[in-house]
Amino acid sequence: MLLVIARDPAVRIRDIAAACRITERAAQRIVGDLEEAGYLSRKRDGRRTHCTLRPEGRLRHPAEALLSVGAPAGVVLR
Repeated sequence: MLLVIARDPAVRIRDIAAACRITERAAQRIVGDLEEAGYLSRKRDGRRTHCTLRPEGRLRHPAEALLSVGAPAGVVLR
């Protein structure tokens, strides 16, 4: 989900859900959780919401604790 948002910060929840093959409701909940955890921030712009990754944040899983949020996105988006 972070990669989908990194590719297009103005992506709609509907499109995130389709790309991740989950329901819109699940995508909405996950985006909220990611924002709460500090992985991204959201800003309303009219009827759209723009998401911005916070690349300095650290991943929580012990196997990935040394990686920042921006590390996987940087590799894929190059």
